[in-house]
Amino acid sequence: MYKTIWRWHFYAGILIAPFLVVLAITGSIYLFKPQIEQSLYDEYYTVEAQGEKVTAAQQIEAVEDKYPNTLTTKFRPGESGTRSSEVWISTDEGTKTVFVNPYDSSIIGELDANNRIMDKIEELHGELMAGTVGDRIVELVSCWAIVLLVTGLFLWFPRKKKKTLGGTIIPRFHKGKYTLRRDLHAVPGFWIAGGMFFLIMTGLPWSGFWGTNFQILATNSGDGYPPSVWVGNAPASDVKTKEIADVPWAAENLDVPLSNVNGLISVSVDEVIETADREGLYPGYTIIIPSTPNGVYTISSFPPKAQDEVTMHIDQYSGAVLADYRYDNYGWLGKAIALGITLHKGTQFGIVNQLISALICLGIVLLVVSGFYLWLKRKPKREMGAPKAPSIRTMEAFLIIMIALGIIFPLVGVSLIVIWLVDVLLIRNIPTLKAFLNA
Repeated sequence: MYKTIWRWHFYAGILIAPFLVVLAITGSIYLFKPQIEQSLYDEYYTVEAQGEKVTAAQQIEAVEDKYPNTLTTKFRPGESGTRSSEVWISTDEGTKTVFVNPYDSSIIGELDANNRIMDKIEELHGELMAGTVGDRIVELVSCWAIVLLVTGLFLWFPRKKKKTLGGTIIPRFHKGKYTLRRDLHAVPGFWIAGGMFFLIMTGLPWSGFWGTNFQILATNSGDGYPPSVWVGNAPASDVKTKEIADVPWAAENLDVPLSNVNGLISVSVDEVIETADREGLYPGYTIIIPSTPNGVYTISSFPPKAQDEVTMHIDQYSGAVLADYRYDNYGWLGKAIALGITLHKGTQFGIVNQLISALICLGIVLLVVSGFYLWLKRKPKREMGAPKAPSIRTMEAFLIIMIALGIIFPLVGVSLIVIWLVDVLLIRNIPTLKAFLNA
């Protein structure tokens, strides 16, 4: 059993290690997005307080005057007296974010909404900048990292009773190079295992395959999504909230209500802001402007703490709140995911949260580097250096565990089938390859 698990740990590490390094480095950078963006875009973000602000409608009008033949899609009022407003516009070239001084409607500058540096880091972290294929690779790597963790902890666990803590929770610096190399890989692995598992599991809800199916289960069970909170009789559309706005995870699959089209003039963005402030929304929310006659204003709030999340739909003609989804409305699963996401992003507990998560990410890089170095030092010539492949009979217990993981994480199951086919059809029929892989 020990050699079987060692072999799987070895090959899993070799295959996913490069991707783990990418995820860890990009994740550690993204943790500090607020500080980084404030530094990069301070000239766009910061304004001087000058008294009374002009209306949001005037700010939007100033943007539309400077950028004619564009469609205004979103508005974000500044969360403080020294923060600019943001207006999103859709142009033939793509989407732009225009920064406006809220005191005089002057245009501060613009950024291509799809090319911000931190957005590129997020894209690399979430899908390796390769779209759906990259998303599946990241999901597969994340799931196999769990296999790596489980097998690693098994190998770390002392097989003999020890009188000291050396080699378990502290490295042994005086037992020779061979022992020290092993300890510099195994001991840090023990210390970050829990944090690494937490980051993996809180990241998976964003994944395209596992995350989407998990959302469906959460929706059907009623434990992940809140019931609709209607004011009056508001009909629902077939559109999901995530199709019109970037909203908290627990509100993505909720049906969007319809505005009551009665020929009245639409309420202004300023009235929507008054409603948001009256309802106690956390500052820094974004208002998505309706694009159809029966569309609604949607307010999305991504506050640092999960408990302050809000997704709100407002009738564009009457200004009535048609739906109000908050953390307190979520089921227990929705609350757990919401809290996990803010912890994953490093915002729930501020700088302490960021530093702890960054240490875990750096620990993952250390594990990969130390594991690779350990392999290079132990690797025999003309072989990979893994334990010899065991017989099926000696792997029964381990196979049961792997099958269970394959059911919980379907991409792991598919990859196991691929590995088995490669082994049977390719490796076992090529003597040189068989000897190199010690199969």
